[in-house]
Amino acid sequence: MDVPPLAGKIAVLSLGALPLSYALNHLSALSYSLGVVLMSALILGLLFLAIYSLSRSDIYYDPLYAVFAVFAFTSVVDLLIALQEDGYVGGFMEFYTKEGEPYLRTAHGLFICYWDGIVHYLLYLAMAGAIRKRKRYRNFGLYWLGSFVMSLLVFLPGNILGKYSSEIRPTFFLTIPYVLVPCWAGLRVFNQTQASTCCTPNMVQEEQRKSLLWRPIDLALIIYLTFAAFFTLFRGLVVLDCPMDACFVYIYQYEPYLRDPVAYPKVQMLVNMFYVLPFYGLAIYGLIFPGCSWLPDWTLVFAGAIGQAQFSHMGASMHLRTPFTYRVPEDNWACFFTCNLLYALGPHLLAFRCLWRPAFFLHPPPGPPAHHEKQH
Repeated sequence: MDVPPLAGKIAVLSLGALPLSYALNHLSALSYSLGVVLMSALILGLLFLAIYSLSRSDIYYDPLYAVFAVFAFTSVVDLLIALQEDGYVGGFMEFYTKEGEPYLRTAHGLFICYWDGIVHYLLYLAMAGAIRKRKRYRNFGLYWLGSFVMSLLVFLPGNILGKYSSEIRPTFFLTIPYVLVPCWAGLRVFNQTQASTCCTPNMVQEEQRKSLLWRPIDLALIIYLTFAAFFTLFRGLVVLDCPMDACFVYIYQYEPYLRDPVAYPKVQMLVNMFYVLPFYGLAIYGLIFPGCSWLPDWTLVFAGAIGQAQFSHMGASMHLRTPFTYRVPEDNWACFFTCNLLYALGPHLLAFRCLWRPAFFLHPPPGPPAHHEKQH
């Protein structure tokens, strides 16, 4: 997708976060939580007004343009937070991580910021560029929706349930729009018309007549999804303190991060068990029986969700901010990375397969009407 014209405009606005955050970091008024809340709300409001005045026609065409522009700005802020906490830059966002959201200093919080500052930022530029050129961005939007919702489902409950629950400040209520906006944005993305496929009725019929044995890629994906479902269930049982010996060995020798009192890994495994596990079952069904037209869209949503989840989980398991006793033992790095990388890669391969050859998932074409000869 060719998006340079709009990407440049949004990039310029979003990069304004660099001098602005540096200047705000030296204001004494921002040494108080209430000052951080008021200043953050004021900046976001002024940013929205600036975007509205500069790109009114684009917002009228698709209101999500303004959402993506504002979120691109916050993505740059998140990237600054992550880089600062890891010691790559300094003097930008100390005031916010100290008086605003101190739980962003956790290993999980840092990798959420990295993902938002890189992956989400590129998606915002691409989707805003598509709006500017009046093109579809449905696939990008579905991937972003899954990624964004997954980060919220884990990060917000983890803040409340973990050891940082006493550190919640008034800025926590700024996350309310972050909860409401994806719901509205998701409805708009799902309601966009799907891109037309080049599959003819004959191609659809031919593809859907094939048995599973003649579809080796689908068979391989079903085998993968079966193992991934068992792995998801197993890790869910691990964080629920299952007394099985296998669970005890796994949590102490392979993923001790699941015991970290910050609660993010526990919440992540439970979210996977209650949401990702049923999807794996539905995906297996959709790969066996033809005509499941809902599967391509939802594979994109879950690919984004699992990609974000695995990036944050794997990174936090190894980061120096995680106490040494909860980090992955060096002897088991290979096993840990292999299992978790495969767990992250599989949903993306499934989404690629559904978009690459969608004929199997299309509704079967109606049969020819019966012609009755008129007798005289």
